[in-house]
Amino acid sequence: MGDVQARMEAALARLLPAKHMPPSRLHAAMRYATLEGGKRVRPLLAFAAGEVSSADPQRLEVAAAAVELIHAYSLVHDDLPCMDDDVLRRGKPTVHVEYDEATAMLVGDALQSLAFQLICEHRIADDAQRQLEMVKVLAAAAGSRGMAGGQQIDLEATGSALSLPELEFMHIHKTGALIRAAVMIGVACGKEISAEEKNKLDKFSKAIGLAFQVVDDVLDYDASSATLGKTAGKDSQQGKPTYVSLMGLPRARELAQELRAEAHAALESLGGRGRRLGELADFIVLRKF
Repeated sequence: MGDVQARMEAALARLLPAKHMPPSRLHAAMRYATLEGGKRVRPLLAFAAGEVSSADPQRLEVAAAAVELIHAYSLVHDDLPCMDDDVLRRGKPTVHVEYDEATAMLVGDALQSLAFQLICEHRIADDAQRQLEMVKVLAAAAGSRGMAGGQQIDLEATGSALSLPELEFMHIHKTGALIRAAVMIGVACGKEISAEEKNKLDKFSKAIGLAFQVVDDVLDYDASSATLGKTAGKDSQQGKPTYVSLMGLPRARELAQELRAEAHAALESLGGRGRRLGELADFIVLRKF
């Protein structure tokens, strides 16, 4: 993990516009939003999936950076006063606090655009058709039938009760879609794998995407802001439906373990090629931050 995280920090620093390049305030804010923070879970998943298809690490750097830029943009917009109105992210002031709301909006827009620029201007797949499919996967994961749509459902659900299927539907889109994209884009950077293996990876990513959100809800309930690097307890304060509010803390913890088991089961046929993905499933469920 440490090796990939360090590699991705260097890659992102290289691929983002230099902060002295005009418009310097926007570029400095883009770097502030993206660098020096975060667990880099999505890049870690992309690199681990790349091991399944023997992908070139230099290709994976670009693919993982594109996914991480989409994630970073979503956090900047998520923290805005018109969304969650948060002041702390990754242990430092949110972008709209450190800069201003208008700049934060532009930072999100620019990070999203840069993600697609990177995929288009670097060769990260063996053929153009597969690379075009990567663009489609990332666009769908970020759009109205993915992350943005999940955020809209989240906004509408604030202050109301959701059923378990409704809550899962929301998080499959809001959180799970980009996690799935990280896995599927990462594996596409290497050799072609069978349809059955792709299906197994899809099942893995769906299980671990939900597990990630369940654990987030648990940590939001019982971890501190200092540990999380963001405001703890914000979801409950805002009346947002969570796995903890729906089923209670003990059952939410059980569900995370069940999803972890599902993720491992999906990897069984991959053998050693899926080992890193399995280790990341453990990290996602067992983490304390």
